Amino acid sequence: MATGRDIVLSLISKIVGFVDSLLHPSARRDALSSTRHRAFIAAHLLGAVTLLAAFPVFLALRGTPTPLEAFSFAWLVVPIGIAYFLSRTGRFAVAHILSALARSVIVSVVAIKTGGIDSPATIWLLTVPAEAVLSASRRAIFFAVALVFVCAAVLTALTLGGALPPSMLAAPSVATFHTVSVTAMIGYCLVLALAGELVTHKGRLLRHAEEDRYRLLAMNMSDVISRHRRNGAIEFISPAAEVMFGVPTSGLVGHGLFDRVHVGDRPAFLTAMADAARGEFRSVEFRVRCDGAGRMIDAATANFIWIEMRCKPLQPPAGAPTPGHAEVVAVLRDVTERKRHEEALALARAEAEKADAAKSRFLATMSHELRTPLNAIIGFSEMIMQEKELALDVARRGEYAKLIHDSGKHLLSVVNGILDMSKMESGNFEIAAEPFDPRDAILSCCDLMALKAREGGIDVVIRTAETLPAMVGDQRALKQILLNLLSNAIKFTERCGTVTVSARAENANLVLEVADTGVGIASVDLKRIGDPFFQAGKTYQRRHEGTGLGLSIVKALVGLHRGEMTVDSELDEGTTVRIVLPLDLEALRPRGATVTTLSLPRAEKVEFQVKKRA
Repeated sequence: MATGRDIVLSLISKIVGFVDSLLHPSARRDALSSTRHRAFIAAHLLGAVTLLAAFPVFLALRGTPTPLEAFSFAWLVVPIGIAYFLSRTGRFAVAHILSALARSVIVSVVAIKTGGIDSPATIWLLTVPAEAVLSASRRAIFFAVALVFVCAAVLTALTLGGALPPSMLAAPSVATFHTVSVTAMIGYCLVLALAGELVTHKGRLLRHAEEDRYRLLAMNMSDVISRHRRNGAIEFISPAAEVMFGVPTSGLVGHGLFDRVHVGDRPAFLTAMADAARGEFRSVEFRVRCDGAGRMIDAATANFIWIEMRCKPLQPPAGAPTPGHAEVVAVLRDVTERKRHEEALALARAEAEKADAAKSRFLATMSHELRTPLNAIIGFSEMIMQEKELALDVARRGEYAKLIHDSGKHLLSVVNGILDMSKMESGNFEIAAEPFDPRDAILSCCDLMALKAREGGIDVVIRTAETLPAMVGDQRALKQILLNLLSNAIKFTERCGTVTVSARAENANLVLEVADTGVGIASVDLKRIGDPFFQAGKTYQRRHEGTGLGLSIVKALVGLHRGEMTVDSELDEGTTVRIVLPLDLEALRPRGATVTTLSLPRAEKVEFQVKKRA
């Protein structure tokens, strides 16, 4: 069985549901707007319905109403119409204006009939601006205040001018009317106060909910939200900054963040702030020092991370004046990983371009180096095949056979160089360490190149001690290093020049130097010496044959021997190549290794120092 409390709650629930059904769709989208509309409709309907319900009681007590009383009760239909207007249009400010106008009219009419400005009904004019305050519309409030002043002025003028009709209230009824009027006004003001408190409470709840929602976002999102003055000083920064920068937020407020920005990026940071303060949307990337982050981009930027900051002017609250330079709100995001990917992509692109350039140089060089000996071989062999028609003698046939032989050897050396370079780059070139006398190997190489040097009018000078310590390494690789260096030195040295070969022992190393008085190498080409198929000078300016693999092979072989290579050169002055190799390659093997060969890993890059002669 339902109790009285259940009946009351059910009745209230039905009333609330009925009022909610009268809300305009535009008011349903916002909780605060729906509360304002609901309070306005409920107050007008409640007041009108209550007084209309009291009309039968009034008739029973007073009998036939006077024309003024009948007009007053009839006017109660107007608030119901205004509530219906708001329900259908959703125009809240207009509804308040109509309500103020309706109440002012009824109060003024009653006051004119009951004593003018001295009428007890005049006090109801105070409810007009009081209700307009709930509209939250300046236009409605100004209209209500102006309307009350106009009504009061009219009533005062009519009262003082004696233009009012005689009061319809008898003397005994004045006190009663006054009491009823004040009591009713107090009740209506109480309703307005409750409605105002309802709207205020709802607004407070919504504000707290919104603050909690934004606080939740600021506390848990990985991006950092900050508020800056125009000079970049921070007024607020979200707690996510502690994780991103490794410091408490108190250490970033003010100029704490700016002090951590990389010196080279500070101008961009301040420029973005200034532009955003002037109303522009800006995005900028800069580096920030972190504490305890342990993240590094490179050695020069240790403990710095890349930050992407998007900033815009902070919009002032509605109605507030817009300053010339607004504050700035910014969103900061850690883009260090993206920067690493970009750098890796740029490096890969550079390597691809380098490989493409190397391929182009290879094709350009090989088309010449292979075609020249092949043409000689084909041409001279055809001449030997036609020796009867050409009447070649024995000396001429021998000369042609020698040219074919020399061309074949040149072609074989080109192919061998390419194959050796390919093996070294793929990591499949192995060297075998064995004891040998390095001085004998050096003298042997010099003897092999002596004939070529004499043909070019070049002196080869050997400067080495009578004895050198025994060396444990690959004798074949050492000879190939020295032969390539001697070949380059003789090739690029003009007639009457000198090539000097020096060898000495320093500590546990063999120091080998090959110096020439040749054309030298330009400073712009020094850094690329040792790249496969690279030749100093432009291709179309070359005066010497070659594939550009000589120093590349030397560079790789020196790396396989765990040695160092230094090139010292100046244009038109000559070149000195200094090789430092360990005397005992076996001693450099990893402990526990059982193999007797060493190979260059595919990914290893053999670097060497390049210096310019002072």
